[in-house]
Amino acid sequence: MKVVRSPWSVVGVTLSAMLFALCSFVEGQQPKKIPRIGYLSNVDPASDSARSEAIRLALRALGYVEGQNISTEYRYTGGKFDRLPQLAEELVRLKVDIIVVAAADAAIRAAKNATKTIPIVMMGAGLDPVEAGLIDSLARPGGNLTGITNVGGELGGKRLELLKEAIPKVSRVAVLYDPAAADSVHDVKELLPVAARALGLTLWSWEVRAAEDFDKVFAAISKWRPDGLYVPRRSPQIRDNEKRIVGFAIKRRLPSAYGSSVSVDAGGLMSYGTDPADSYRRVAIYVDKILKGAKPADLPVEQPTKFVLVINLKTAKQIGLTIPQNVLARADRVIR
Repeated sequence: MKVVRSPWSVVGVTLSAMLFALCSFVEGQQPKKIPRIGYLSNVDPASDSARSEAIRLALRALGYVEGQNISTEYRYTGGKFDRLPQLAEELVRLKVDIIVVAAADAAIRAAKNATKTIPIVMMGAGLDPVEAGLIDSLARPGGNLTGITNVGGELGGKRLELLKEAIPKVSRVAVLYDPAAADSVHDVKELLPVAARALGLTLWSWEVRAAEDFDKVFAAISKWRPDGLYVPRRSPQIRDNEKRIVGFAIKRRLPSAYGSSVSVDAGGLMSYGTDPADSYRRVAIYVDKILKGAKPADLPVEQPTKFVLVINLKTAKQIGLTIPQNVLARADRVIR
């Protein structure tokens, strides 16, 4: 039997094929959704530029190019901690895929309060996250938070030990800290006294809550007549007045130890701390793993394994010190 096809059926088949081809073309032309990273910092863009750029480069080394296959939403408090909840909530409303917290406990907690589902990667600042109740354990953090944690207590004792080795005559050390930084308070009140007793050092601590406190505190320190200065953490208050602190130490010819090599670059005598480059690389690896499907709850929180000793010989000469060769030989970087 001969089948006669209606011309309308041929037209229908042709139109269907054309529509299918058109839909496929349009779908192919639609831009592919790229992952968005939320970046939360407690300082301003200029102060944070070295850190944010280092993370961008670390992500690039893993194949993530800003604007091509990844994008970043930056939020900065400018040192105003009360803005943290608002900025964390902004990132959540933007539906970012991951929040990287480039700050300490208050910022981490603000991010955790803002979302229970978006993965959060912390960068190592702040108190022990287990003791602070932010994670269940280092091995299995649980929840949506993972990343890096620093070992502030051991580092504080090590810095005092290195200061004593470099300048054996040191016996009275003034400690300058920002009480708004919870990790600084914990170090100064709980950990440093134990290390100081073991080293035979006498510590006296001074708080600086605002820029106008420094002159009064410097006067009080000078009256106490210490032979060393220790600044445990580079909080926003300390960072914003770094040149004043370094200038005071040089003027009073005080050997000074810091938690950040940035302070030594500014003229401080010595620092001992985690290797920033390694930390930024590890943060990028966490981001990469999560974007590829890993759950924060199953990614162990890492403690740093690389530490850097930096010594400023120009400052040593300026304040009339000779650093022993056995200490210099252990330095990872020497500023001459």
